[in-house]
Amino acid sequence: MSDRTIGDLAKAMGKIDFAMLTTRTEGGQLATRPMSNNSDVEWDGDSYYFTYDDTRTVSDIERDPHVALSFQGRAGILGAPPLFVAVEGEAGIIRDKATFADHWTSDLERWFPDGIDTPGMALIKVAAVRIHYWDGEEEGEVAPRA
Repeated sequence: MSDRTIGDLAKAMGKIDFAMLTTRTEGGQLATRPMSNNSDVEWDGDSYYFTYDDTRTVSDIERDPHVALSFQGRAGILGAPPLFVAVEGEAGIIRDKATFADHWTSDLERWFPDGIDTPGMALIKVAAVRIHYWDGEEEGEVAPRA
């Protein structure tokens, strides 16, 4: 195992925008979909994703908050393997406009045309409880910030 810190990992993840978010459906199946953190990459173990409140993703999380995230960086120079990060976390749904504003970027207007006042908007917060990474030379776990 490695002695990397979450800060070390966050720096390496700085250019990764998309994650695959996995939830458990009402029937017990796994459902995975891509989610963008909208360049909100100052990562401390918490991840934020805007969505609409009436999605299956939201209902899955409200029923079972245990989720998984997977991130994949770009391949390194000279064919070095990319960074892979797997996160197990606890998700929650935020409906607070002040928190929306804290994580808002103008790029989101493509999907949420009224900004933080878009009806039916929600914010998913995933708090990491276990973080595992592989970078082609080493693998390890880092502890999320307390």
